Amino acid sequence: MTERLDLTRYLRPGDRVVWGQACAEPQTLTELLVAQRHRLGGVTCFVGIPAAHVLRPEHTDALAVESYCGTGGNQALGPAIVPAAYGALPGLLAGGALAADAAFVQVSAPDGQGRHSLGLADDYVSATLDTARVVIAEINDQVPFTAGARTLTAADWTACVMSSRPPAELPAADPPAVARAVAGRVAGLVEDGATVQFGIGGLPDACLDALAGHRDLGIHSGLVTDAAMRLIQAGVVTGARKTVDRGVAIAGFLSGTAALFRFAHRNPAVQLRGTGYTHDPAVLAAQHRLAAINAALEVDLSGQVNAEVAGGRYVGSVGGASEFLRGAARSPGGVPVIALPSTAGRASRIVARLSGPVSTPRSDAGVIVTEYGAADLRGAPVNVRYERMLAIAHPDHRAALAAELEEQLMNGTRG
Repeated sequence: MTERLDLTRYLRPGDRVVWGQACAEPQTLTELLVAQRHRLGGVTCFVGIPAAHVLRPEHTDALAVESYCGTGGNQALGPAIVPAAYGALPGLLAGGALAADAAFVQVSAPDGQGRHSLGLADDYVSATLDTARVVIAEINDQVPFTAGARTLTAADWTACVMSSRPPAELPAADPPAVARAVAGRVAGLVEDGATVQFGIGGLPDACLDALAGHRDLGIHSGLVTDAAMRLIQAGVVTGARKTVDRGVAIAGFLSGTAALFRFAHRNPAVQLRGTGYTHDPAVLAAQHRLAAINAALEVDLSGQVNAEVAGGRYVGSVGGASEFLRGAARSPGGVPVIALPSTAGRASRIVARLSGPVSTPRSDAGVIVTEYGAADLRGAPVNVRYERMLAIAHPDHRAALAAELEEQLMNGTRG
């Protein structure tokens, strides 16, 4: 157990290495990988949301990079993007087309029975621990011991290193006024007692802040953030009316600051689970009034969503939006929400034609929310959708959008 672990003893040329994303990145191990990269004969790194930014563009001289997202510093790495639904990642990485040969995992210090918590993420990396040829653990005594479905012991890894360092943090930026305006409208769609799912970023955080006046909310989401923690601490989130996992906030990983890590430490009210559970269609559909709140880059007038490409650059991901939106649509009393400001700079984010791929089809769109209102597209014919979407576009863009739509209809290019 040494921080000078020689990775050439465990990794082979051509191996794919997977590790926990965001705050769960085992930084000592990824630093070793970077330092030893020229001796490894060429390996591929599958990365998620960046937080520590250990992997930098200059390291791609000897390391190939793949990712499901173009978030943050990933853009500079120029990763090979895998446009996969988030729920598909465990199967792809654990024996599928993107099978992990090696898994790096950051774990907590052991409890009295020698069990290590997965700490800051169960998520998709958990599945690779059962199938990878090599599992290397970083035992970090500053990682919280979190509750969940799984713990590890020394028998579960091939090698390990010891560390004592603060985990990477992902603090939230203060949402702009327009995000808070959108969030206020979203909050009006969420009933007391609902189970809430939310994405990552300023707008989802603003939506959580806007729920401060609600009662007995539950959480079942891909992640838990500082904003979610504040709702739990305030007694807004109790999980008392959840159908599944009553009284417990369920997430795949923690994304936030040291305050969140301290809050989650040995706290049975927050539990981490694998992606196969957090994104399970049956579990989602069974939740009481599941309110799925997801963001987008742009939405067209029929409800098609682009959450991946902006200005020709891959900056987002397919993510789990469609899975959560479908789950909310099937949940008794649920509401599937896509929230976004009506503009980005001078450009409209409600568009006649998407500038990028269809991340979420219009059949799953649900309710689209901007600062100008909510367009409920559930069961709405296409022509009605056009009217409702135009009504929530920025007023300065409505006439041009209507004209572009009319031209498409006349030319037969819009259905």
